[in-house]
Amino acid sequence: MEYLETHKILFDKEDMKKNSTVPILCALLVAATSCRTPPRSLSTAKEAFGGLDGSLVLIDCATGHVQTYNPGAAGVGLPPCSTFKIVNALIGLEERLITSPDQPFYKWDGVERSILAWNQDLSLREAFQASCVPAFQELAREVGPTRMQTWIDKIGYGNQNISAGIDVFWLPSKGRQTILISPTEQARLIQRIVSGDVPFSRQSLDALKQLMLIKDAEPGRLYGKTGSGADAEGTFVLGWFVGYAESKGNTYAFACTAQGKNVMSRQARAIVERVLESEGILARQDAEQAESTVPVKAAPSASSTVR
Repeated sequence: MEYLETHKILFDKEDMKKNSTVPILCALLVAATSCRTPPRSLSTAKEAFGGLDGSLVLIDCATGHVQTYNPGAAGVGLPPCSTFKIVNALIGLEERLITSPDQPFYKWDGVERSILAWNQDLSLREAFQASCVPAFQELAREVGPTRMQTWIDKIGYGNQNISAGIDVFWLPSKGRQTILISPTEQARLIQRIVSGDVPFSRQSLDALKQLMLIKDAEPGRLYGKTGSGADAEGTFVLGWFVGYAESKGNTYAFACTAQGKNVMSRQARAIVERVLESEGILARQDAEQAESTVPVKAAPSASSTVR
């Protein structure tokens, strides 16, 4: 028996001869799917990385199609750094430790830190956008080791190891064994978050979406969280950018790492944006527009350092 495969649906050719509605159905399926242009190959990724090590995973959430630049690196677990704030915020929202993105969230402890945006009281939205480490360390302590481990296990986050300490397990440091997660695992988790296939309420997921919004410009919206990691000498060597883009009726989940001396999250974000622009998922923007983000009520220098 011969079969015709059309967009993962199999039709018996004999049935097609007997039933005139089958060819019509095939035509409708092809027409419907052709209206949405899927991404091409990640042909510009190598150029976008510009010689940096790292990887990029891009998932078409409608079809499940996965594209990967540097597959070997995409499967290697790394400290999530501040990209863990995505999950940390979700857990805090689900446990009702926070009820909305704009409620008072972080009470500044009076310690002057180098990132000026951290030296003030912050809402969850402001703390997320400023990537305020002390705020999310406090949130993790409120969640506590038992609840945190339960949630980490539920969603299968990386190697699920939080033994380094409740308020540091995602932050790389000399001699510390952090939780590890690969770019592929990060992208898959974002895909599940977007589809609602995670044990969190719609209310919590909707709040997270508000937190993650970075850009809103036709033809698409960009949502994400950055993260940067340093080596034992304190030199930044790892940049993350994890999130998703909504464009032309579809959603694309992604996770990108960039690695090298003096590499931070800004490089990873630039790589993702360049690739998404080349794929037609995001609009091409000039250099000035590319620097724009959702504003935080902080001092102007707050955006100069990304965590």
